[in-house]
Amino acid sequence: MQFAVITPTRNRAAYLPEAVQSVRASVLAPLPAAHYEHLVLDNACTDDTARLLSDLAQADGPLLRTWAHSGPEPLLPGPARNRLIRETAPDAWLVPLDDDDLLLQRALYHYGAQIEANPGRPWLVADFLRVDQERRYLPGEDYYAWRFDTPADMLRAIFRAEHFIQGNVCYSRALFDEVSGYDEQLPMAEDLDLYVRFLLAGHLPVVCPHLSHLHRFHNANVSIGVDAAKHGADLQVIYDKYSAHLRELGVERPG
Repeated sequence: MQFAVITPTRNRAAYLPEAVQSVRASVLAPLPAAHYEHLVLDNACTDDTARLLSDLAQADGPLLRTWAHSGPEPLLPGPARNRLIRETAPDAWLVPLDDDDLLLQRALYHYGAQIEANPGRPWLVADFLRVDQERRYLPGEDYYAWRFDTPADMLRAIFRAEHFIQGNVCYSRALFDEVSGYDEQLPMAEDLDLYVRFLLAGHLPVVCPHLSHLHRFHNANVSIGVDAAKHGADLQVIYDKYSAHLRELGVERPG
């Protein structure tokens, strides 16, 4: 069993080393023959990221592979993630991790245990905790995954803005390829768009009984300013892309 943790990064030198170290602290035992690697893309960073990644890649520990996008403009989130995933093995299990978040030490092990317990299920979702920029726990801000009976039920909850998913997932490279990867045109919500296509392909996620990561709130979060109105607008954009299929499933357009 091979895991690939996927992290595009853009000017997060203050947080990236902790993200990398959190992945390196992973313990997969006693999963038989399981291993992992961390893939990081320097997305046209203008801070100290290049030097940090060079130092981190030379340190002892599990494999850290890095690439750099040096174009005049940074890649959008979709193409940045796709760029890294193209470097993974065809049978890999993919775990996205933002460059300012912290993977919990046993997250990969628990994903692996659930993969073994649910053969043929190509994606999984877990809970996560929110912390502030100093890694202090924020009570009342946890994310918790819901169980649904069918993909259509989950889609209805998503487009009613009752349920959302962030980087608290693990999915197979085969499923990623089946739905053609991240949309390279979306400036935001590219992850939710991908998960909607997982559901439209008929795949309901396994809800895992573990915590995947610490999601850090700070004054430079990409999601700053994303309020209910912005989230609703993103949902409308995604809905309109798949409206014919969604209507067949009885999923209404968000208002």
